[in-house]
Amino acid sequence: MLAPLFRMVCVPAALDGAPDGWAIEMLRNGDVALLADASGLDGINAVAHALDLVTVSVVRAEADQAAQEETVIAHAGSLPLVWLGTAFSDDARTWAHERGPMTLLVEVDGLPPEDERRRIERFVALLGRQTE
Repeated sequence: MLAPLFRMVCVPAALDGAPDGWAIEMLRNGDVALLADASGLDGINAVAHALDLVTVSVVRAEADQAAQEETVIAHAGSLPLVWLGTAFSDDARTWAHERGPMTLLVEVDGLPPEDERRRIERFVALLGRQTE
């Protein structure tokens, strides 16, 4: 992959335990960056192994939710974004709605349930069709 079509930001638990191949296929044209959670380096390492990645990006931790959201927003840059988190502020929701690149916010604590995984797949497929 030369340049990613989108970025994904999530904690390791959002990908750990996903059905075989789901995350690899979904991220085929994307770039993932992990937010550290209670699983620490072990969780990050498990996701790197599951995705068959030698290296993985980690979004720096911030002191509070507002600062953490600003850091993720800065990381998104000008690419579409799939952002999985436990909760989003009104400011983050407004940013996602008003920005030019498509943005999908998914409120989830851990692995997304099947209906949310399908929603993410549809979003990623739509991004792929836009580049054809």
